[in-house]
Amino acid sequence: MNTIFDFIRTELFKAADEEYLKFQGSLIPDGKDRKMIGVRTPELRALAKELLKRDDKNDFLSSLPHEYFEENQLHAFMISEMKNYQECIAAVEAFLPYVDNWATCDQMTPKSFKKNRQDLSKRIDSWIASDHVYTRRFGVKTAMAEFLDDGFDPSFPEKIAKIKVDDYYIMMVVAWYFATALAKQYDTAIKYLEDKKLAPEVHKKTIQKACESFRITDAQKAYLRSLK
Repeated sequence: MNTIFDFIRTELFKAADEEYLKFQGSLIPDGKDRKMIGVRTPELRALAKELLKRDDKNDFLSSLPHEYFEENQLHAFMISEMKNYQECIAAVEAFLPYVDNWATCDQMTPKSFKKNRQDLSKRIDSWIASDHVYTRRFGVKTAMAEFLDDGFDPSFPEKIAKIKVDDYYIMMVVAWYFATALAKQYDTAIKYLEDKKLAPEVHKKTIQKACESFRITDAQKAYLRSLK
């Protein structure tokens, strides 16, 4: 019988690209030491959608940790496509402790989150308080994706500004959050730079990222540079 595990490995190795593997390994932390196959993201996304149609999909989703980086990517993409919020959030909570790199973390973007913001807000509070680096990063990234536009929640900048920046990937996502907040909620976000509420390295990186953004006006960029 062709189990989901047999099917996944067959499809992954069939799609392996040696040149992409070399490139990919240079982008992922400890990429040279990870078990990686070298499958491009569009092919992984397509495979994830196919896997969600299988009756035995939960066999794969419950089999943690996975052996290959691409299997983690498949897991993240499958979660992203889940339509039922309760099913999705349970899968997220089960998977987050095993997420060990920025790519898997950042490419997990559940579509069901947008219609369930009340519950999601509480989840984010829990995630950003986690000791696990990529759970914390996922919390900040989710707050950025879901609560900076029409659902803007001014409590999140305050919470995120207080996150302990004890890891490069946390520093980068917090700076990314505030640079995005400057583009979307400028009047609120600028106060965190004016009042020096961010860790020094986050403050500096936020200004750099904002000044590289086409969504920030030239006048705003000039003012931001004066705050370095």
